[in-house]
This record gives sequence, C-alpha cells and structure tokens, in this order.
Amino acid sequence: MSLGEIAYRANLMRYDIVDMIGEAGSGHPGGSLSSADIVATLYLSGVMDFDPANLQSPARDRFILSKGHAAPVLYAAFVQLGIIERDEIFTLRKLHSRLQGHPDCKKLPGVEVSTGSLGQGLSIAAGLAAGLAIDAGEGKAPTVFALLGDGETQEGQVWEAAMFANQRKLSNLVAIIDYNDLQIDGHCEDVVGVAPMSQRWEAFGWKVFEIDGHSVEQIRDALVQAKEHSEGPALIVAKTVKGKGVSFMEDQAGWHGKAPDAEKRAAALAEIEQLVAQSKSEMEAGNGR
Repeated sequence: MSLGEIAYRANLMRYDIVDMIGEAGSGHPGGSLSSADIVATLYLSGVMDFDPANLQSPARDRFILSKGHAAPVLYAAFVQLGIIERDEIFTLRKLHSRLQGHPDCKKLPGVEVSTGSLGQGLSIAAGLAAGLAIDAGEGKAPTVFALLGDGETQEGQVWEAAMFANQRKLSNLVAIIDYNDLQIDGHCEDVVGVAPMSQRWEAFGWKVFEIDGHSVEQIRDALVQAKEHSEGPALIVAKTVKGKGVSFMEDQAGWHGKAPDAEKRAAALAEIEQLVAQSKSEMEAGNGR
C-alpha cells in the first residue's frame, strides 16, 4: 500500500475512533487518535508479516497494544484489514461485545494478548520474542512489535523488561512509544518525568530511532530499520499530538478518557471528514508515493 493510501486509511481510522467512542459514551479518544498513523503504517505498509486471512499463522509477526485503553485504534485498523465489519464498532464497550474497552484475545481473533494493565505489555512482548527466538533456532524468528504510551514508561516493570530484552539481545523485538507528552493527570513531565526518553533507552542497550509519529514515511522507514536491526532490541520514539485530527482535542489531557457528547461528536467527525477528503485527494494525485 502506498504512503498516501496509508495516510488516507489512518484518517478513516480516526473517523471510526471518534464515531465508536461517541456511540459508546465512554472510552479514550486522545491516545487512540495520536497513534492512528503508527498503527495504520504497521499493519498496512507490509513491514509487519501479517495476513488477515490467516490470523494463526506460526510465521506471523505479532503486535501487542500495551496501551490497551487505546483499543479503538486497533479495532479501527481491523476494519481496514477486513477482520471485522464496520457496523461492529458500534458495539464498543457493550455487554457481550467482542470489542471491549481493552483488547480481549479470548473474544476477538487478531488480538494477540489481552492488555490494559499499563506496564505489562513490554514484559509480555519480550517473553514472547524470547520464546519465538528459541523456537526459530538458527532461523529468522518472527518480530514482536509493542506499542506503549509515554506515561506508561513510568512503570517499573517496563524497565525490567528493557533490561531483560537487552540481556537476551532480542533482535526480534521492536517497541514503539506514542510520545504525546500527556497522560490522564497532565503533562508527563509534571507527573513523573520521562525525558530524556531516547537517552534512557539507549543507556539500557536499545537501538533508538526518533521520528515524527504523524509522518507515514518516517514511521515506515523507522519500522523497516528497527526490524532489520540485528544486534538487540530496537525502540521507535514517535513524537505525536494527543487527540490528533480534532482541533479541540489536540494536546488536551481532558480528552484522555472522555467520550464526546452528541454535539462534540458531530463537530469532531466534521473535522476528520475534511482530513479524509484531503488525504484522499493527495492519494489520488500520487503525492504519497
């Protein structure tokens, strides 16, 4: 898929994120919107070996949404992949729905791990990567990708996993941090400082790439380089804007875990419709390569 089409699909995902959270009346729009370009590029660029028609392939790369509260971005991606029908997004957070507030691997095929307790996703990803590497022997092990929130890196378990991954030289582990500098209580630096992010991870032995988390081209290139890195685990620090795509949600901690009411939902969808139209025009013009 071209870069232009991925950017277009990411904006379609933003539309669905707002629409499903608005319908549910609860959820986490801010961090779902900020990570839409990352998740779209991961699934649609071809970097991740993943076949929507064969979700249990032993050779598949794995994706773990460590910041499980951003489940709407995963469900929106699954719509684009044809894993679920779009109508199902309106069951978000409803009783017996497959689309729970946090991803549930027992309910929805394609979800590798049930997540939501922040700090645990990277430990699971590291253990999974280690197991896959053992199984592969001298061969090429599938890659495990994990998406974390920046506030999540305040959790001690994250750093235990970081040490383990470096100790085991897990070259099939790629972590991505959605670095929007906001968490539920405000700016990360005002809660528990996470900067300098890259230098901390480098000190733990990780190869670090810094990118614009809303540039599909930069995301794709970093994913390729991180996956090809053969000397240990790799980290992509993706600088993003919380609530990206909706002007009144952007860089506002208040939209971390609050659903828009009917009026705000309509206003947000109208803004995203403009983004969808613009990115579609750019895609059709071939500007996205």
